[in-house]
Amino acid sequence: MDTAVHRRAPDTRGDAPRRRRYRLIKAATSLARLCMLLIVIGISYVILLPIFSKLSSSFMIEKDLYDNAAKWIPRHFTLDNYRLVWQYMNYPTALRNSTVLCAIVSLFQVLSCTLVGYGFARFRFRGSGICFSLVIFTLLVPPQVMMTPLYLNFRFFNIFGILPEPINLINTYYPVIFMSLSATGLKNGLFIYIFRQFFKGMPNELEEAAYVDGAGLFTTFARVMLPSAGPALIIVFLFAFVWQWNDYFYSSLLMSGAELLPGALQSISFKYVESLNLGSVSAIDYMITSQFLSILDNAGMMLFMAPLLILYGAMQRYFVQSIERTGLVG
Repeated sequence: MDTAVHRRAPDTRGDAPRRRRYRLIKAATSLARLCMLLIVIGISYVILLPIFSKLSSSFMIEKDLYDNAAKWIPRHFTLDNYRLVWQYMNYPTALRNSTVLCAIVSLFQVLSCTLVGYGFARFRFRGSGICFSLVIFTLLVPPQVMMTPLYLNFRFFNIFGILPEPINLINTYYPVIFMSLSATGLKNGLFIYIFRQFFKGMPNELEEAAYVDGAGLFTTFARVMLPSAGPALIIVFLFAFVWQWNDYFYSSLLMSGAELLPGALQSISFKYVESLNLGSVSAIDYMITSQFLSILDNAGMMLFMAPLLILYGAMQRYFVQSIERTGLVG
């Protein structure tokens, strides 16, 4: 008796279409990744090209600007540009003042915008929708529209007529600090929106459990909701710090006498020309060319951006994680 087992050969007729479909899906995925890579490279090129160009020229002498062979790598490498800029910007003092001001303003903006955003997210009252629409509308209003009333408000500062005599707050840090504490500062409409969306996406059961345990509104906010808002807090603080660091409009309008980096960067060329004691003679035509002044400006821009690059390098991991978590929750 034949005990050999005859097994049926597997049917491979359906494997070929599956393999072709798999290859098509793989090719489409590879093509999509290639397109995304090209888009990222293109955006990075547009963003990084001006930075690399200014960085390269900041180490050049004026003669290198006319040398086509020294477009990216200086033929005559020098640090004299940075020494001049360090002196005319009064960089240590301006850096200290800007850092302190930005840190204080950012903390106050986080504090005030958190409270306002939480109120819009968790409480309903008559006119809340209109009020929130007005908050968003502030993002569309150019700051130049409010320039004159804002200046007059702090030039003759009087809290609803309570003070016996108006106080002049111009050329002090108090205007931007008061604006930050009242959630009316730079880009505060966006920060309120971020917090409102974040708190609105959090489950109501967290608050209800706190209320059952006997916690009040502020206790619930401080001990339950606020610790869970870490991603939004980090994002708003970093945005507020960077925008205040780059702000020149409010700095020149309300704090023109303060030594801050935006104003110091703006006045490099003027201070350099003034230091030569040329009087009324046109310095650009007489001794200095606009190309040399552009080199000084580029070096000043590098010193201006350096602290922000260091801050981003230190906070990059937290920033990316916060962006992701805020997008998921909000």
